Amino acid sequence: MEKLTVLVTDDDKDIRDGIEIYLKNEGYNVLKAADGVEALTLLEENEVHLIILDIMMPNMDGITATFRIRNARNIPIIMLSAKAEDTDKIHGLSVGADDYITKPFHPLELLARVKSQLRRYVQLGTYNGTAQHQSKVEVNGLAIDMEAKEVRLDGELVKLTPIEYKITELLLKNAGRVFSINEIYELVWNEEAYNAENVVAVHIRKIREKIETNPKNPRYLKVVWGIGYKIEK
Repeated sequence: MEKLTVLVTDDDKDIRDGIEIYLKNEGYNVLKAADGVEALTLLEENEVHLIILDIMMPNMDGITATFRIRNARNIPIIMLSAKAEDTDKIHGLSVGADDYITKPFHPLELLARVKSQLRRYVQLGTYNGTAQHQSKVEVNGLAIDMEAKEVRLDGELVKLTPIEYKITELLLKNAGRVFSINEIYELVWNEEAYNAENVVAVHIRKIREKIETNPKNPRYLKVVWGIGYKIEK
């Protein structure tokens, strides 16, 4: 099997080198960059399957780099930051990051998140549900092809991040069923939900911006107040 490549971007050389050791021990190829500009250059020159990206860096910070990356690519992005505030976390997720980890972190926790994101990106799994056997589902012009891993709206391709795709897949395959925030988090992130409201809400908002004509009055992705979210049949 082809070795997967992870791009580690942090202005702290010790952190870059430390993460590299753990990733290489797990069999990954590793590229390293000291800032967002260098990361974008490496992305153009190499096939990269996941990016670990620090927020606070010189020349180009992680938020700006994520925004630029998301204009062209849907590869998983895990953000690093010394800040623990929810606003910082939400800002990173809102521009397209898939996950977030606060420094200082245990290397094994980072490895677990890397493996989880790569598993979804390389070979997206299936959920238990009424439509699990179907490879294509369409609801009022919103269609998903689970073999091609594509979502289309009235025939036009919708560019989604891996996490946005998984949320959309879960809700479309089970159209009409309401999923709680905790259910969405645990099924998509594959870990126990803890303070998941803001994280899920940010991704729901980004999906709505991409599939709804009027995100504030959605046709597809509906909130059921006090319960959760569903895609209307």
